[in-house]
Amino acid sequence: MTAPSTERNAYYPHLFDPLDIGGMTIRNRIVMGSMHTGLEDRIWDTDKLAAYFAERARGGAGLIITGGFGTSRTGLLMAFGGKMTNVVDMMRHKRITKAVHKEGGKIAMQLIHAGRYGYTPFKVAPGKEPSPIHPFKHLRMTEPIIRHVITSFGQSAKLAREAGYDAIEIMGGEGYLINQFLCPHTNDRTDKWGGSTENRQRFLVEVITEIRRQVPRDFPVILRQSIADLVRNGQTWDEIALMARKAEALGVDAINTDIGWHEAQVPTIVTSVPRAAFVKFTERLRDEVSIPLIAANRINTPELAEEILNRGRVDAIQMARPFLADPHLANKAQEGRADEINTCIGCNQACLDHAFVGKHVSCLVNPRAGRETTLILGPTRRAKRVAVIGAGPAGLSAAVSAAERGHRVDLYEGGSSIGGQFSIASRIPGKEEFAETIRYFTRRLEVLGVTVHLDTRVSADDIVAGKFDDVVVATGVTPRVPNIPGVDHPMVMSYADAVLGRREIGKRVAVIGAGGIGFDVSEFLTTDESPTLNLKEWEQEWGVTEDPETPGFVTRPRPLPAIRQVYLVQRKPGKQGKTLGKTTGWVHRAQMKMKGVEQISGATYDRIDDRGLHLSFHDADGTVTETRILEVDNVVLCAGQESVRELVDPLTLAGITTHVIGGADLAAELDAKRAIRQGTEVAAGI
Repeated sequence: MTAPSTERNAYYPHLFDPLDIGGMTIRNRIVMGSMHTGLEDRIWDTDKLAAYFAERARGGAGLIITGGFGTSRTGLLMAFGGKMTNVVDMMRHKRITKAVHKEGGKIAMQLIHAGRYGYTPFKVAPGKEPSPIHPFKHLRMTEPIIRHVITSFGQSAKLAREAGYDAIEIMGGEGYLINQFLCPHTNDRTDKWGGSTENRQRFLVEVITEIRRQVPRDFPVILRQSIADLVRNGQTWDEIALMARKAEALGVDAINTDIGWHEAQVPTIVTSVPRAAFVKFTERLRDEVSIPLIAANRINTPELAEEILNRGRVDAIQMARPFLADPHLANKAQEGRADEINTCIGCNQACLDHAFVGKHVSCLVNPRAGRETTLILGPTRRAKRVAVIGAGPAGLSAAVSAAERGHRVDLYEGGSSIGGQFSIASRIPGKEEFAETIRYFTRRLEVLGVTVHLDTRVSADDIVAGKFDDVVVATGVTPRVPNIPGVDHPMVMSYADAVLGRREIGKRVAVIGAGGIGFDVSEFLTTDESPTLNLKEWEQEWGVTEDPETPGFVTRPRPLPAIRQVYLVQRKPGKQGKTLGKTTGWVHRAQMKMKGVEQISGATYDRIDDRGLHLSFHDADGTVTETRILEVDNVVLCAGQESVRELVDPLTLAGITTHVIGGADLAAELDAKRAIRQGTEVAAGI
């Protein structure tokens, strides 16, 4: 824990100023935002959740906000999900607040009612419109139910205070119940709870009033307010500003701004969203209220946070997933070690993708997130000599984790730089953030004193001669070359050659293989290369407007034209992209449509020749029903990978303790989440 200082921080003077929120002073302007981890939902995970929060408090977060806890049975996120409704719940949560306070941190409980977003058969909502993202038909709320839910928010706030929480946050955004009342998109009522702006805002007004009735005035209340719904028939700016002014008048102590609903057709937090894309909406609210404003969404570095605070329009910065990636983010920044921060790359693969299918949340670049009590990288009792072969994500994870434990590590890489498949991914438009992970590992290797051997292809004999105690084989994959007549034609290239610029690419391209790599390569081929994401162009493509009169701030998307004609072809029949991430797949599929990529499924690759790629299509009996020639300049192979593992058998036969991880272990669709996790787990066991 970093001791507080009365002097301004030399590196980030605004970021590490204390901030008063109601009766609470937090040590800096960094708020760890609410994330549902899955540990909230089962009583036997309480100590794991406490350890998870305590690690972030120890890492310097100014204020931690929990995942949402239901205020009533009708509002649970999932059946038997986390809640704060009785004394038993309250007593359980004392273990969490005690753990955070022991580390010098402050923690607020987020109170939530899921409304039609609940994954339960007991859910209720203000209007008739069903949820497009969760099953179960909801019950339209009657007056008694509305009154019960309002009262439940006050009771939960009182219990949270008794449990030792330093504040509460009212979830009023992301399309949950309060947002459903506020927004014409879901509120079709004609009674006093719907219709006019005043009537739609009545529910939140009464929730705040009830909370303030049940907790003292010096107990801070934060409102997570949706300031850009990004759905049709959303709120206008005048309505949002009016609600913010009402909230301040009713005793809300800070507004934590929220962007977009879960069902919005505009991405808000995936890696392709430009950094700080929505801060301007928070800054606009500065003219409406005097209470602290907390800006959120795609702010993942202390440099960017400092820049925003320096403009003087917001008072704090919320970083949610960045604290999954690096729980010690705040301390590292405060100590001038920002180059050692494991930056969130916005991939969603182990966090939101897990949350939306009921798995425990973790982090692709930090697999210890959520596993603080089970995946422990404690100091080793005996330092060993460890060789790691391959400097892709798996090898880097293993090398760094082993060195952190005190082992002496040599890292061998056949290429001239580290990163492996991540180096390719970082060239994909919208995945530039992946370069941050390579930057992080590069710095950690330096700090930990790992001996790195680039341009070095070691043999089994070399490793045996080195007398290593353990060897980690992380030699990765090589692109698979499918058995297609003419696959050696000059127009054919691997995805690595295409993305890394080793070959010139024509204006008409066929991509063979419609998995994750095929989608990435298709985006690369259709998008004009640019060193940074252009916010204005991104808003134009996705139909985001700043016009205060436009409900929901969404308008007609105007995609930029594709720079190439691309055909994305797969053998399997049916819709492409089914295996893509739960929360990111729809973005990639939308990009294909925007860029006019022709998606062809159920094709047989007959041959490749000077005319292009020859395809045929068959019925269930195998009879050819159609043939087609794609007259293209190039064919890019994205047809899978094969493991590189020629060192495994000779090392094993030599009696050396050998661990095989990453693509060398399993060459299925590239999985950096598995690779980095395996590297960490192997190192924990050495």
